[in-house]
Amino acid sequence: QVQLVESGGGLVQAGGSLRLSCAPSGRTFSNYAMAWFRQAPGKEREFVAAVSWSGGSTYYADSVKGRFTISRDNANDTVNLQMNSLKPEDTAVYYCAARRYYTRPVITTVLGYDYWGQGTQVTVSS
Repeated sequence: QVQLVESGGGLVQAGGSLRLSCAPSGRTFSNYAMAWFRQAPGKEREFVAAVSWSGGSTYYADSVKGRFTISRDNANDTVNLQMNSLKPEDTAVYYCAARRYYTRPVITTVLGYDYWGQGTQVTVSS
């Protein structure tokens, strides 16, 4: 069964940093576009950031631009999300997702991605 496995979540104080990682299980996603989404309690899942298969193109939601950085290491088949200057409103379950092609405009909808991880909790305390 194809899976994406997230890691790196936890509890951090406002202003702190966390680094999330996503690795596949069952197949490689080195030639897929990858993204991070998040879902806060009582809210819909929302787009956070996306990266092309090469890592050369990235796109961010306005709410995280300048604070979060998405990157990928195709040699190790991982995708990372470096989160700095965290705010309480960043608290959510963060999900890794994959789709075959990176397009312009960038796909930011949940239905636009074919593979998903189980999520990792990020909690930012004030």
